[in-house]
Parts: sequence; structure tokens; C-alpha cells
Amino acid sequence: MIPPQKTLRADARRNRERILASAQTLFARDGDKAQMDEIAEHAGVGMGTVYRHFPTKEHLLTEMVRSRFTRFTEIALESERIEDPFEALESLIVRSAEEVEGDAGFQLAMMGSDQLEWEGIEQEKAAFAEPTGRIIGRAVEAGVVRDDLTFEDFPMVMCGITSTMYFSPGGAKWRRHLELVFAGLRP
Repeated sequence: MIPPQKTLRADARRNRERILASAQTLFARDGDKAQMDEIAEHAGVGMGTVYRHFPTKEHLLTEMVRSRFTRFTEIALESERIEDPFEALESLIVRSAEEVEGDAGFQLAMMGSDQLEWEGIEQEKAAFAEPTGRIIGRAVEAGVVRDDLTFEDFPMVMCGITSTMYFSPGGAKWRRHLELVFAGLRP
């Protein structure tokens, strides 16, 4: 797999971006049944190009997860600037959920596919954990959430939300699920 930090020629970078965009579209439509040859065709590139960037479907899903964690970190840093501790946590969770609402590939990953190769995204996960941990800690300290809430609970909450999205696409059910989660987070 070509590491994302490696400098790519402009055409190779465009191909990689088209492959990722096509994968997101096809995973949203077909779930884990999306095939690499369909992704290549949808992206308008050859199979060799796809496999140069992503040797397996799991590598492709891992790259999609990497980019999501980068975006989640941006959301966490923006949410951390919200003065009210509960609103900061709520913003983080809602905006993160909205970010992945139509992304079945990421939803599958969040539901814990044991075939994914998570090597190489430790840095992105750690970058996300820092502001998220501070947001949760601030909410606990302010007494606006249960006192046993920790960062380790965050993936479980998001896994539940994304599984509702995946199995009941359309928006309303995951938002109701989230309402119930927020009610359960209150002290």
C-alpha cells in the first residue's frame, strides 16, 4: 500500500482520491459486498492502479478510516472550543456521526471488522484521543455527565450509532438512538 504521507505525483494523487471517493460511494451502496474491480471501474482507473495504492479491500477500508480519524480530530478540536462542557461533548458526537452518516465503509469498520489492518493509523487515533479525552474529562469534572464516563466509552457509543446507521439507513433512527445515548450520559 502506498503510504498517504509519501509524496505522489499529481496524477497518482488524483487517482488515489478518485479511488477513495468511488470506494465510499460503492460501500455506501453495496456495503461489504463492494468489489475492487467495481471500485476501479467506478473510479475510471485500471485494476493495477487500484492495487498499487491498495493491495486489498482491507487496505482501502483502513485508508478510509485513517481519513475519518483525521477529520474527527478536526471536529474534536473545534468542539473543544465550545465553552459549555455538555455542548462540547454533544457537538463532538453529533458532528462525528453526521460526518459518517452515508459512509457504509466506515460504518462497517466501526462495527469491528476483524479483517481490517489497523497498522499505520495509531498516530491519527492518538491525535483524536487527546482533545476527545479533554472534552470528556471537562464534562465529567463539571458534573454534566455521569462520573464514570471515560474516553474508552467513546468508541462504544460511536459503534452503536454507526451500526444503527448501517442497519437502518435514512437518518431518523440513528438520531433517536443518539437522543437516548445523551439521556443516558447525564448524571
